[in-house]
Amino acid sequence: MKGYAMLKIGESGWIEKERPKCGPLDAICKPLALAICTSDVHTLWEGAIGERHNMILGHEGCAEVVEVGELVKDFKPGDRVLVPAITPDWNSLEAQAGFSMHSGGMLAGWKFSNFKDGVFSEFFHVNDADGNLAHLPSNINTVDACMLSDMVPTGFHGAELADVQYGDSVLVIGIGPVGLMSVAGANLRGASRIIAVGTRQVCVDAAKGYGATDFISYKNGAIDEQVLKMTDGKGVDKVIIAGGGVETFSPAVKCLKPGGKIGNVNYLGSGENIDIPRVEWGVGMGHKLINGGLMPGGRLRMEKLSSLVSAGKLDLSPLSTHVFEGWDHIEEALFLMRDKPADLIKPVIKIQD
Repeated sequence: MKGYAMLKIGESGWIEKERPKCGPLDAICKPLALAICTSDVHTLWEGAIGERHNMILGHEGCAEVVEVGELVKDFKPGDRVLVPAITPDWNSLEAQAGFSMHSGGMLAGWKFSNFKDGVFSEFFHVNDADGNLAHLPSNINTVDACMLSDMVPTGFHGAELADVQYGDSVLVIGIGPVGLMSVAGANLRGASRIIAVGTRQVCVDAAKGYGATDFISYKNGAIDEQVLKMTDGKGVDKVIIAGGGVETFSPAVKCLKPGGKIGNVNYLGSGENIDIPRVEWGVGMGHKLINGGLMPGGRLRMEKLSSLVSAGKLDLSPLSTHVFEGWDHIEEALFLMRDKPADLIKPVIKIQD
């Protein structure tokens, strides 16, 4: 089979590999549509997870099942499925402890394009098919289905980690695709005011549609100073970090109320440490909590999130600004995500309808 791979840090291209083998609990799938993630950019050009040689990239897409193991109960060849970016081992001790995304070690539930070949290939392997795949509802198109792999579950996890409650004021730092879904998640959880940090007009327009009430730009000064001015010095109840670098934690802490919570779902691709300002953190006693987490995977979560789309509660169409047809556009879409032109939110490649 052919696949688009990271050859080494900074280099990518098409390679030939043997089709993966199907274990008794597993499935082999072929893509229907694929999406590029900023994480692919971090992995390939920044070396954020270290060197990888001839590793097929990609962890976002939807697919058709072509083969299942003899112990798989709920899926069969020909089924059209949602494929989460995180595919835990559900019989692991970490999963039993409630942290399935770390099954087998830190971040080890993230397998595609991390520990094993990803989905940018003619065929790909899914472990524990009954636990990780979900049937693709007939009223969700394949382009939107790609957003359910990572953008929706990660963005919504930001709202979960920040513990957004009815009436909360929420700051969302970064309104790329994940940040937009953090805005949507905070809105669905009942936030009264959602302040979004972003500058690209296409993202601002989408954020308004998802429930953002106010906007600030980091280009206009320190984020915390702008937020404190907007809130008469009170700050916000919750912060979701969905963009920026290690420097984003300092302003988040500074404009967070005592007792507030920060939910980070941003992939920090570079930098050694984050900066927590001592005084604004209450000299260590301000009850300002910081939670950072990899999105949960699993069939149940996929089914619940896809039901929001099926029911018309969540419109994913604004996310996919650039849609291509056919394998030949994988590299073009990847470089587009790296360069982030002003009109881009998310590129998607349709392989077959």
